[in-house]
Amino acid sequence: MTKDRSEKNNMLNVPTVVSRHAWLTLAILSSTLLTVFFSETMLLPAIPEIIKDLNISYGTAAWIFSAYLIVAAVMTPIAGRLSDLFGKKKVLLSLLVIYIAGLTAGGLADNITFLLITRIIQGVGLAAVPAAFSLLRDTFPPAKLSIAVGVFGSAYSAGSVVGLLVGASIIQSFGWHATFLAIIPFSIVVTLLIARFVKEYNVPNLSNNSKTQGDVSEKKGRPFSIDIKGIVTLSVTIASFLIALTIIQIGVNNENILQIAGAFIISAISLSIFVVIERRAIPPFVNLRLLRDKILLPSFILLISTGIAMFMIYPTIVQLVRSPIPSGFGGDSIDAANVQLPFMVSFLVFASITPFIINKIGSIKPAIIGGIISLFGTFGLLMFHSTEFVVSVNLAIIAIGLSLTMTTTWNIVVSSSPREFTGISVGIGALLLFIGMAIGPALAGVYMADHENIGTEESYPSSQSYNLVFSTAVLLSAVSIAFAFILRKTMYATVPAKTSD
Repeated sequence: MTKDRSEKNNMLNVPTVVSRHAWLTLAILSSTLLTVFFSETMLLPAIPEIIKDLNISYGTAAWIFSAYLIVAAVMTPIAGRLSDLFGKKKVLLSLLVIYIAGLTAGGLADNITFLLITRIIQGVGLAAVPAAFSLLRDTFPPAKLSIAVGVFGSAYSAGSVVGLLVGASIIQSFGWHATFLAIIPFSIVVTLLIARFVKEYNVPNLSNNSKTQGDVSEKKGRPFSIDIKGIVTLSVTIASFLIALTIIQIGVNNENILQIAGAFIISAISLSIFVVIERRAIPPFVNLRLLRDKILLPSFILLISTGIAMFMIYPTIVQLVRSPIPSGFGGDSIDAANVQLPFMVSFLVFASITPFIINKIGSIKPAIIGGIISLFGTFGLLMFHSTEFVVSVNLAIIAIGLSLTMTTTWNIVVSSSPREFTGISVGIGALLLFIGMAIGPALAGVYMADHENIGTEESYPSSQSYNLVFSTAVLLSAVSIAFAFILRKTMYATVPAKTSD
């Protein structure tokens, strides 16, 4: 064990000069994340138009994001495993091609069924994140990895900022279909840049931690296989859980109470079967040993809690701004974008500087600080959300906290994983993050099922529904703080060589 740690420490003491090609690779790979979230954020302000054009309920509209994120959640471990076995660059390019096809189809959607199918295809493309993360780890020296992870993560906010600024205008001028079509040229350019300039390096195996690797390890000559049973049972678990939430949004009554109970029961049974399957599968779809790792487990919980909070607040703010007075602010898609813009800008700025904060105060303290800041922001949003300005200020505070927590957590996940299995480890982290992102809008939809009439034929979410959303966000911030402290204690006790706290 001492020898292993000595080898890792020697790796950390190698020269930290970063080549120009490494920085170019970072820029290109970051453009992948920027492009994906540019597209997603452009779509957010369009939800009311989609609801009206396709004649669907708010609960059904929530599946425009949930279906996309469920598929992304299921596909990310598969993509991570594929990237470990067949090459990160090859997998990344293949997924981007699929994503472009999904965008093209989305621009032609004229009914909710076809739109959801296109979102499923796009969700497959989002699974490119693990491959991109793995390429970054192979390209950058350990001492500079946190900077690369931070810049890569900040591309999410950069794409969101651009999406908000451009998307609202596109929706107003050309309609919501254009939000899909507008991003296709950028996606094609990014794909070509990766194919031309990004290199994949073969790195030595420096990890002998068999406990962590467990049944993830692959022996040469073993044929590739995918745990189909694990994929199916996990998909059923997530989908049935979200279906139950969707039915609750319609309203609980004697007619659907059995449907809701049945969906929850199916989810629980499927989860139990999934666990049994994964314990026996070789190789497993999700390595349960990684979920028991004392460093990775708290990190994964931080990712899922931040994912729920972020994507629960997103659609809620859009609905708050666009609902007519007195239910909301009576704004349009541009107003909704302007209210959320401070959130995106703050997230971009602090995600970019978090790596430097990590280098100054350690690898875990920023997550604790971020949780505390998020707690203040969510509590402020709960207590004060009567004007657009106050909402924007509280959103900016929340963004600072979330950016610190999320960037720090991803840095820990990437740097703490065995190098040769970074793809599958990051894939599991992305799986849980996307599950959180899928639960977020569905949970918000459940709360917003509490509607009230405002003197017109239509009804809109009541003030109590917004309070429930923001109260849940406060609770999630408190959970993040608790697990950040648990992670800090664990890193002190078990792997002092990995942290300077």
